[in-house]
Parts: sequence; structure tokens; C-alpha cells
Amino acid sequence: MKIYAELTRQFFLSLLCLMLGAMTLLPGQALLAADLKIRIGVVGPLTGPSALNGKDAQNGAQMAAEDLNARGIVIAGRKYQIELVTQDDAGDPRQATSAAQALVDANVNAVVGHLTSGTTIPAAKIYYQAGIVQISPFTTNPKFTRQGYSTAFRMCPNDDQLGSALGRYAVDKAGAKKIAVIDDATAYGQGVAMQFIKTVNATSSGASIVAREQTTDKAIDFNAILTNIKKYSPDVIFLGGMGTTAAPMLKQMKALGISSKLMGGDGMCGPELLPSLLGKDLIDRQVICADLGGPDSREVQAWSVGYTKRFGLNYGNAKYSYDAVFVLIEAMKQAGSVDPAIYRPALAAIKFRGITGTIAFDKNGDMLNAPIALYTYINGKQELISLSY
Repeated sequence: MKIYAELTRQFFLSLLCLMLGAMTLLPGQALLAADLKIRIGVVGPLTGPSALNGKDAQNGAQMAAEDLNARGIVIAGRKYQIELVTQDDAGDPRQATSAAQALVDANVNAVVGHLTSGTTIPAAKIYYQAGIVQISPFTTNPKFTRQGYSTAFRMCPNDDQLGSALGRYAVDKAGAKKIAVIDDATAYGQGVAMQFIKTVNATSSGASIVAREQTTDKAIDFNAILTNIKKYSPDVIFLGGMGTTAAPMLKQMKALGISSKLMGGDGMCGPELLPSLLGKDLIDRQVICADLGGPDSREVQAWSVGYTKRFGLNYGNAKYSYDAVFVLIEAMKQAGSVDPAIYRPALAAIKFRGITGTIAFDKNGDMLNAPIALYTYINGKQELISLSY
């Protein structure tokens, strides 16, 4: 029995030594046993009027995370995996600040979002105060990157560029003389509408704004507004708003016998957005819209095949959130750190070739040489009609 007891004691002593040795080696071996995490917040309107755009952007970020994780991410010799932390801001500024604080509390390393200008602008202050880098895939209001927040970046042109391109096209190419303007009372809708009006007034003495109306981003009945506009027989109706507002408006324009062209920005310009919402009610060449970026490259076309198989319809926003995740990871690799304070300067100076083109930022965090494409729809398909930079 004594011999057995002594053997048992020696066995447990040996086991304890092995456990202590393993604990001593744990910090070095943990890198081999399990990948470290890069937590990226993804936030946008997953419910509410802009939910189609929000889900599209979320899907793009998810696809990027899956692709990067599959390839393997090595930063400063350490292996990482991306973990997405998702928040819904419902397109509402107050909910956006709550969502932003939730991402800060979750200790994310970066944020992709928000999407609408009204949510992105107030949320930007929260990220800046926490020192967290934020890239918005397609917020266009100029104020976003003019608040003095070094953590704010965008993947697209701003409203000044979009509104100017649309205003010049309305006057110079479409030959519009009488123009009605509607906005949806959001920061995005008002911003792009005001720049459109400014450009029309500065470009031509022969064109005039004959009606100025406002609705909301939640409205679906525009008969009163359109009936008032109809008496002016406008050549063009400009809408500062989203595709979910444009679709019922176009149906009601048709019912009222209004054949004016409807112009708008990127919020209504996804390749599948209006065709999916309107079907046969989408009249050839009636819509003219400006989208972020140029025509889809071969890279985007090839990527879109995989995206469609994975998620279904592509509303045009996913490619920007996809590239946003990639450019964040590239900046982390170049800086050798996932700490925003360390990799932010690398992001500010980056020149990265994504599927949407070359990504580089100016001193404010705006895209350098961001292209703007103008489209119409023929037989339910988006057709390029103009390209500017």
C-alpha cells in the first residue's frame, strides 16, 4: 500500500508540474492554439425605410470578413480572425448614437458605417472621442468629414460632387428649363437637393426651380405634392431621397399622368433597387440617377456573381462595405497593429487597390478622385449615360 501511495503521489506531482509548465508557456502557445480577434463594428439601417441598403452593406462586410478569414490574416507575426459586431441604427439619428456607444462599449477595433448622413454625422463624435476609426461606405453629406474628426473616412463622393454632377446634367444634357425639387427632410436628402439647386442656378440662366417641396423618408403618399407640382409641367423632378421613396413616387407620377424625368442621387441608384421595387412600372429612361463610383470593373462583376449566389439581389452598396473591411485590414497590416491609434495614420496615407478601384483619402478623410456615374434604366437594366470625376 505504501508503494502504491508513493507512486500515486509521484504521478500527481508529475501532472502538476506538467500543468504549471503549460501555464508558463501559455502566452506564447496561445497564438498557435487560437487566432486573435479583430472586432469590426458594422452599423446601419437594418430596419426602417432604408433597410434594403443597410442589409446590403452588412452582407458586403460579412462577405469580406469571410474571404479574409479564409485567406488568413497575419499582423506583426500574429494570426487574427475578423469578428463582426452588428448594430441596427434604423436610419434614426438618436438610435444611431446609442448604436455607436454600444460598439464603443464592445471595444471594437474599427467601425464600418453608418450609411445615412443623418446617422453618420452625430455618431462620428462618439467614435472620435473613443479613438475608434470609422469608415462610412456611402455617407455623402460633406459635414461628416468636415467636423475635424481624424477618425472619420468615407468611401464615396460627397453631396457637393453628386449634386453638382446631377445639376450640370439636368441643364446641359437633359436641357431642362423647368425643374421641381423635393427632399425627404434628412441630412442626406436636403444636402444633395441644395447642392443640385445651387448648381442649376449657377450653370444656366434659362433653367429655373419652379417648385420646392419637402416630404419625409417614411412617407408613401405623395399625391398632394405631385398634384401641386403637375401644374408647373416640369421637365425634371429632382428627389433628394432614397429608392424606397422614389419607387412609390414614380408609381403615383404615372397615375397622375406626370411624365417628367425623376432625378436623384446614390440613394435611389442601385442596379437592382428600383427594378426590384417597381418591376414593369419602371419606365425606360424616366429615371436619371448618380451613383457612387464608376461602372463596375471586371473585379466587381466577378465579385458580384459570388455575392448574388450568397445573398441574392445586389442593391449596389455591398461592394463599398466589402472594400471598407479590406482597406482597414490592409492599414492594420502596414502599421503592424490593430490598435486604431497606431493604424489610423497608415489608413490616412493608404493607397489600396480594391474591387471598386484605388482607395486613397485626402486630409479630411474624403476619397481622392472619386468617380461619379450617371445612369438611367432601360428594360429594367441600369445603363451608363455619363461619367465624371
